[in-house]
Amino acid sequence: MKMSELAQTLVRTGPDTAMGKVMRRYWVPALLSSEIAQPDCPPVRVKLLGERLLAFRDTAGRPALLDEFCRHRGASLYLGRNEECGIRCSYHGWKYDLTGQCVELPSAPQIAEKVRIKAYPCIELGDIVWAYMGPPEQRPEPPGLEWCYVPKSHRYVSKRLQECGWLQAMEGGIDTTHASWVHRYILDKDPMHKHAAANKYIKADRNAIFDIVDAPHGLTIFGRRNGEADSYYYRITQWIFPWFTLIPPFGPHALGGHMWIPIDDENCWAWNINFFPDKPIPEEELSAMQRGEGIHAKCDPVTFRPLANRDNDWLIDRESQRTRETFSGVEGFAIQDASLQESMGRIQDYANEFLVPTDRAIVMARRSLFRAAEELERGIEPPALATESQRVRAASVLLSRNQKATEWAREALDNELSKPVYTV
Repeated sequence: MKMSELAQTLVRTGPDTAMGKVMRRYWVPALLSSEIAQPDCPPVRVKLLGERLLAFRDTAGRPALLDEFCRHRGASLYLGRNEECGIRCSYHGWKYDLTGQCVELPSAPQIAEKVRIKAYPCIELGDIVWAYMGPPEQRPEPPGLEWCYVPKSHRYVSKRLQECGWLQAMEGGIDTTHASWVHRYILDKDPMHKHAAANKYIKADRNAIFDIVDAPHGLTIFGRRNGEADSYYYRITQWIFPWFTLIPPFGPHALGGHMWIPIDDENCWAWNINFFPDKPIPEEELSAMQRGEGIHAKCDPVTFRPLANRDNDWLIDRESQRTRETFSGVEGFAIQDASLQESMGRIQDYANEFLVPTDRAIVMARRSLFRAAEELERGIEPPALATESQRVRAASVLLSRNQKATEWAREALDNELSKPVYTV
């Protein structure tokens, strides 16, 4: 199969699609816990994998995710009342609990037990409400990502709307070479990247050489640049199947990661995480994250749409580009990436792409995703469902030119969260 045909399969994530069936076997980040902060709070519309849903927190404080629409005549439950451990439709008073069971049907109470709407089980982990949207009997263990389990003070999580398909967004997260270009003029200024020795190597050597290893969690991606006279500088990215990435750290700053979650085939949520395994995030860095710096962005507080978006050409500043304040004229790590990925179109024209050796990680990730979709059709479980398989870290490290990075990583990074953070 041509790469363009394979990619077209991967961008379709509705309930009856091959990729959609794979994704529904994982816990899906649905919304921030803070979006439904209090019991009986207003409900929140949520769209995931093409499904229109409604989130709320019931009277007992439990998160819920249901079909947005009442079973009666299809009115939106967003207009309903969240009260007494359920969501009540404002049209005729039908009420559903967090399992989707109709618990009150005023006009015909005798048939209430026969009425249900779609509902997905939820858990809260790492400041996020996660939903499981797959077959109930195949619900996996909770996610095992390291940042989910550090104290709240050690972690900062945000999300933003990205107006393109999830695949082209995620592929930006495993493309380490672009940092030498689009980010090169802000590496030394951004609060979460400045003072890192890594910046020198990234800017000096724009042509990373790749070695990519299949792993139980997905892929470990080694991007090698020239370091000192006797060393190579490696940025070791972890891609955790199907939509998680862990970013190689920069100097003393917090570790980072992303999740790329389809809203539908043409939009996705970009989740952004910074954390320290062993200490709180310093106040200066936390304030910068809250302002939308680093891998975060300035967004509308309700819609999470970035203030710099496709409608205003991502606020491109040609004077900033001319004076080399920014490379592309767009400000900020997050929007520099998003602008380029969104500029490809809602769904990239994969038939017209021209891949080169530095795109090897992208090719391998696509093949891994497609293979999982094919195998699931034959009853073979997809990878990285087990909590333990997700316990990996990214790294930024100088190694001797005689040392094999793959051997070093096997001991230092895989299932070894007790080891120190390796950062340059």
